[in-house]
Amino acid sequence: MATLNTWVSVPNYSDFSIYNLPFGIFSLNSDEPRAGIAIGEQIVDLSTVSELGLLDVDATFFRQKTLNEFIALGKKTTNKVRLDIQKLLVIENSPLKNHPEVFVLQKDATMHLPVQVGDYTDFYSSIEHATNVGKMFRDPENALLPNWRHIPVGYHGRASSIVVSGTDIHRPMGQVKTNEMEAPVFQASNRLDFELEMGFVIGKSTQLGERISVENAAEHIFGLVLFNDWSARDIQKWEYVPLGPFLGKSFASSMSPWIVTLEALEPFKVLGPAQEPAVLSYLEVEGKHNYDIQLEVGMASQSSEEIIISRSNFKYMYWNMMQQLAHHTVNGCNVNVGDVMASGTISGKDESSYGSLLEISWGGKKPFELKDGSMRTFIEDNDTIILKGFAEKEGLRVGFGEVTGTILPSK
Repeated sequence: MATLNTWVSVPNYSDFSIYNLPFGIFSLNSDEPRAGIAIGEQIVDLSTVSELGLLDVDATFFRQKTLNEFIALGKKTTNKVRLDIQKLLVIENSPLKNHPEVFVLQKDATMHLPVQVGDYTDFYSSIEHATNVGKMFRDPENALLPNWRHIPVGYHGRASSIVVSGTDIHRPMGQVKTNEMEAPVFQASNRLDFELEMGFVIGKSTQLGERISVENAAEHIFGLVLFNDWSARDIQKWEYVPLGPFLGKSFASSMSPWIVTLEALEPFKVLGPAQEPAVLSYLEVEGKHNYDIQLEVGMASQSSEEIIISRSNFKYMYWNMMQQLAHHTVNGCNVNVGDVMASGTISGKDESSYGSLLEISWGGKKPFELKDGSMRTFIEDNDTIILKGFAEKEGLRVGFGEVTGTILPSK
């Protein structure tokens, strides 16, 4: 990739380099939300740039409360907007230099959920995570269920409770039954967890009955976000047989505000793990379809500053996004622009790379210490979880910012 130098001030190691330019929805004060692109510590107001006649897309597409209508214009258009902005931020005689009103400081802006999510699917695609959970809850010798290496396991989740980073989450209530109890009780979850995930946003709709092949899947993926799929493990354990997650998951999922395009992530594609046994033909992929994205999880409390409790990587995923989308639609299920599909918990092979407290504390058996000396196995009230992610190669950095959430007491 050619070296690009921007005339905009971008701090060293910024997630939002000239090579990134992710899309998001922001507002200032009481103004209506609108579309922007992140560069360094600033936001380029796309509606203002369009009104200056510097983009081929009408400004009305950028004055929406979500990116759905813009994304639906198609990759040929959305990619051109990103590249046109990139050029305007690089060329010496850029007309944007005479229009400071185009730029907004991120610290002055309020970020919003970037898309209206019509449907949400959560996968279960990390073999390390699935193995760890299987060892804890089932036979350690047969941790993976028989179907796991044959299909990207997933379930249809609750789209209405996906919230943007920074939104506080109330501790969920539900039925809990431990092995010692004769009957379930109704209470607040006391085994509240995060799940370190990446999500991808659908960028091209399909019709009912239409299948997306692994070869064409990338055409239907607009970009990626960081995703925290909060989980109430005690509620989940009691309810998940026989139909899977429900109240233990549906109370909230947190999403980062900036969508990083597949095109920006192209330099970071890598080969995924070998898949054994061989997958069925509709899931066969050749070449690089995983992404080397470094991930970390921080935890803080009211009395203790943040500590890093996990460092993982999106490249560990056994099932990649192209396979997930191909499998999701192989039965003719249609997808719509703005739909979100999450990876499932991303864990690596060693304890430092586990993507949930369920694994980090090994079901609550291994407490760990915060900076103030207090101990944790799961999330307590007023604790904050911070997920971060970035890809870096040969001085090229493309990042996601962060997704944060603080757990408040039950209502």
